[in-house]
Amino acid sequence: MDLGIKDRTAFITGGAGTLGLAVAQRLAREQARIVICDANEEAIARAVGILEGEGAHVLGCRADVTSRDEVGAAVARAQERFGGVDILVNNAGFARDAYLTRMKEEDWQAVLDVTLQGAFHCSRAVLPGMMQNRFGRIVNIASRAHRGNPGQTNYSAAKAGLIGFTRSLALESGKFGITANAVAPGVISTPRMRQRADYETLTERARQNTPVARLGDPEDVAATVAFLASTLAGFITGETVHVTGGRS
Repeated sequence: MDLGIKDRTAFITGGAGTLGLAVAQRLAREQARIVICDANEEAIARAVGILEGEGAHVLGCRADVTSRDEVGAAVARAQERFGGVDILVNNAGFARDAYLTRMKEEDWQAVLDVTLQGAFHCSRAVLPGMMQNRFGRIVNIASRAHRGNPGQTNYSAAKAGLIGFTRSLALESGKFGITANAVAPGVISTPRMRQRADYETLTERARQNTPVARLGDPEDVAATVAFLASTLAGFITGETVHVTGGRS
């Protein structure tokens, strides 16, 4: 199936991590041009090497998404190399878990800053070009945690905020041919997850409590992002797609 994104440019934040790289690889298979934006230069080099080895047209850009100037410079590089940004995947984010009474203020702020301020800076940087071209796809990586998880008040608040951001952005930008949607993954099996001491317990719990009786894979999320980034999804905007295997 042709997703209609050949030669489109996709800018992926947190693109050198497990999930971001899976998204990049999926979009590259559709012959999109890839910009890996990440704060970790060593990880960027690794991701770029993997993608180039798979035949992708790829650019690596180091940027802290909480910095307007660094994001602006990275987007400018993408525009110079590929002529613009057509697809933005706001994937940068992380968890720093603790019960609220024990949570450090800096951990509260860091999680909100990367998730929300990052999406703000990146979206604002690419929107003028998308508006001019009358085409754009913005996909924000939220989480099932937006419904609330104990020990994750910062993460849950950030992801819930990202969904509100997505809805508002969709209402603002639809008249320019731009869609904005969120993807809310459930528990995804990543290398970090598989290193957890309770990984087998989590896997068994997933088999028992999830209609699709397994943990998710990064490719499950990547496939959903690819569809929302495609021309096939041009009449879908402001939505949150839960990639949870049916777990509510």
